[in-house]
Amino acid sequence: MLQRVSRSFALVIQQLGPDLRNAVCIFYLVLRALDTVEDDTSIPAAVKVPILKEFHRHIYNRDWHYSCGTKDYKLLMDKFRLVSTAFLELGQGYQEAIEEITRLMGAGMAKFICKEVETVDDYNEYCHYVAGLVGYGLSRLFHAGGTEDLASDSLSNSMGLFLQDLKYEENSEKAVQCLNDMVTNALSHAEDCLQYMSALKDHAIFRFCAIPQIMAIGTCAICYNNVNVFRGVVKMRRGLTARVIDETNTMSDVYTAFYEFSSLIESKIDNNDPNASLTRKRVDAIKRTCKSSCSLKRRGYDLEKSKYNSMLIMVVLLLVAIVLGMIYAK
Repeated sequence: MLQRVSRSFALVIQQLGPDLRNAVCIFYLVLRALDTVEDDTSIPAAVKVPILKEFHRHIYNRDWHYSCGTKDYKLLMDKFRLVSTAFLELGQGYQEAIEEITRLMGAGMAKFICKEVETVDDYNEYCHYVAGLVGYGLSRLFHAGGTEDLASDSLSNSMGLFLQDLKYEENSEKAVQCLNDMVTNALSHAEDCLQYMSALKDHAIFRFCAIPQIMAIGTCAICYNNVNVFRGVVKMRRGLTARVIDETNTMSDVYTAFYEFSSLIESKIDNNDPNASLTRKRVDAIKRTCKSSCSLKRRGYDLEKSKYNSMLIMVVLLLVAIVLGMIYAK
């Protein structure tokens, strides 16, 4: 089921040991189900709000399910009893952590069903509920597994917020400026993320956390000041993703990736952007933190490489076709 609703998460979760892997998998599926209820616009608010508020109780009911969503998300909801059964087989510490985060997130989602996101404070509060709490939950699961100390709430919150997916509206100059503002907002959590990861002791948990965080700042780098965000899917290339997964083993690797992706963002800053000075300030802070580790490597992450490689391949193929045509003509 996890492979169906999130292939990327299914990949990084393999870094964890069996017990913690099962707990994090169930945690993700519970929150994905909660999110499916929130996202289904066909459910009237009068029905949706009570479900969201009571969802933390439903996970204890082996028979509960609610049909909503589409495609694989609908399958998850139709078979939610299987998730509940697996949840009830977890240790008490894992269960309590998942229940608490589900309760808080469900209440936060319910609040914003009845309230529009109109200000930056509203936006930050909503992101705390749907993303920051994920960081809290993971920290509690790591602690319940007996391998990590319980991280502070502020660091856990930043770990979750930095992973938040952003959806943007139709293209325009102001929309790009809004995009840049949202990326700049996300960068404010980067230093906390580095501090959080530097304190992790278990190598498997470290990789589980570090790989998505590097993907997050890489995605920020490719999206920043990029008009193509409004024209189609913009994401890191598969080859680069494979490199991140293969090469992320130590904090030195993390510092190097954060430094390089921050430098890429810096190279794309438009001085005419309203948030240019703030973006530059946050990028500088990230780079200073990485430099102060005295462990930077020379790696060379290139988000634009594929475009030129593809162009070069096309030119070579065209030349080969021409040469072959001349040979056959003779």
